[in-house]
Amino acid sequence: MGKFEIKEAFYLNEEPFKIISGAIHYFRVVPEYWRDRLEKLRLMGCNTVETYVAWNMHEPNEGEFHFEAGLDLRKFIQTAQEVGLYVILRPAPYICAEWEFGGLPYWLLHDPNLKLRFDYQPFMEKIHRYFDQLFAQVIDLQVTNNGPIILMQVENEYGGYANDKNYMRKMAQMMIDQGVNVPLVTSDGPWGDMLENGSIPELALPTINCGSKVKEHFKRLRAFHGEKRPLMVMEFWIGWFDAWGDEAHHTTSVAEATNELSDILDEGSVNIYMFHGGTNFGFTSGANYYEKLMPDVTSYDYDALLTEWGDMTPKYEAFKEVIRRHTAIPEFPLTTVIQKKRYGKQTVRQRVSLFETLDTISQKVHSNYPLSMEALNQGRGYIYYRSQIGPARPIDDFRLISAMDRAHIYINNQLKTIQYDLEIGQKESFVLDMPENELGILIENMGRVNYSVKMNHQHKGIKDGVLINGAFQSEWEMYALPMDNLEHIDFTKSYHVGQPSFSRFVIDIEETGDTFIDLAGWGKGFVTVNGFNIGRFWEKGPQKRLYIPAPILKIGSNEIIVFESDGQVTDTVTLTDIPDLG
Repeated sequence: MGKFEIKEAFYLNEEPFKIISGAIHYFRVVPEYWRDRLEKLRLMGCNTVETYVAWNMHEPNEGEFHFEAGLDLRKFIQTAQEVGLYVILRPAPYICAEWEFGGLPYWLLHDPNLKLRFDYQPFMEKIHRYFDQLFAQVIDLQVTNNGPIILMQVENEYGGYANDKNYMRKMAQMMIDQGVNVPLVTSDGPWGDMLENGSIPELALPTINCGSKVKEHFKRLRAFHGEKRPLMVMEFWIGWFDAWGDEAHHTTSVAEATNELSDILDEGSVNIYMFHGGTNFGFTSGANYYEKLMPDVTSYDYDALLTEWGDMTPKYEAFKEVIRRHTAIPEFPLTTVIQKKRYGKQTVRQRVSLFETLDTISQKVHSNYPLSMEALNQGRGYIYYRSQIGPARPIDDFRLISAMDRAHIYINNQLKTIQYDLEIGQKESFVLDMPENELGILIENMGRVNYSVKMNHQHKGIKDGVLINGAFQSEWEMYALPMDNLEHIDFTKSYHVGQPSFSRFVIDIEETGDTFIDLAGWGKGFVTVNGFNIGRFWEKGPQKRLYIPAPILKIGSNEIIVFESDGQVTDTVTLTDIPDLG
């Protein structure tokens, strides 16, 4: 049986052990490429891999658990061990990670009294039930059972959110009760009160998250310990993420990051965040909110050591040279064959307006007032509201009350305006000119906020109502559109210019390879490939092309469906072997 201990340093089986780790999120990488990414981590000299665990992926609906295919966490951990890596597991209910709702399931919002990340009994009970399922998958993979897991983290950056020590202690005890017997850690920023707020030193070793000034931050951490304890940067930020509307893809200095890594390894241990960022497939990207909504793009490239599509970078090579000074670098051949392919320009085969096929992809719900996505048991995607608003007349005061995130407003299926974030709730005026008039509102969930105080208010769609000439409108039809059943689209129906639409492409290929879809000329929406949602696009960038991993494709006929919400389409898309993150 193995043993991992925290004394004045880390010890593995009684020998001092410097953790040199890199972050890979299994849920951001197709499982066919897990081994490739892990091998590249080992070949750089790292001895450990770290991953978060995304609760909202494993329990998408309350009581419905998934640990198969791309969510087979157990297989990911076992593959890491096969490659020669130890594992740091961060199974906290909250992960941040620029992930939808910070990894929390949307259905927690069903509780109107919900207190996220506090010692609130209903919240704790739901975590306990989840932990029962999660730890059954991994508990025997601890190093104490000759598995690869050497550390587990309690919560995540809690000191930047609150200081409820009862919550933290109960979370740690909950893990211990599940059979966790490897050491526990916490991770917080080294600024302000974060270490004091988030640490429970009697139960878990405090570690820090930062991207620069490591010597200064280690000095603070050493003083916080008050005794000789191992120093560790649990998240060494070597890049950054992109939000829609950013001027360009974020990149960082290779030289500066390399110098900081050297400083860390001279004094302690490290987990490089991110070694490989991967992709926010589907509607999984989160958002930040300070002065305004900043939803994250589909790519989580992060300017990491491996690109989103798994290529080694100059930063990878530079880090490898630093690591070489501290440990031997293994050599072995990569086992996964990966190539990029250019399939060229493709022409649309079929196109249909969303409004024509609503009833084939969603079941109409009637209510005398509009219901939020959560009230309709919908986590992600879009929702469409429809109401009859009477005869021709001027409308002087039209407003959406408590709605998020991006709303298309239609009169008689003709787009009137688009409101986004801070624009929502602003007064609109227009004239109804038909004997009878129909109001339609298509709302997109751009990703629930994953950090800070706005997390407490993340109901999507329309929560309160719609004002027509200053009064709440009643009698609504609603269509939940999670967009997970596009096989039911009726492409025999009509397409109307300017309306949201689905466009279908069919591509015959003789050999599969990684490729990138270029959507130049298209407005905003998402793309599915053979039923797999590869993520969102938006003309405002910075990301211009979406990554399609080869395992999603197949030899022969492949179906691509592009949903576009803004009425801005072309008749072609291009599949190229060249990415463009902006």
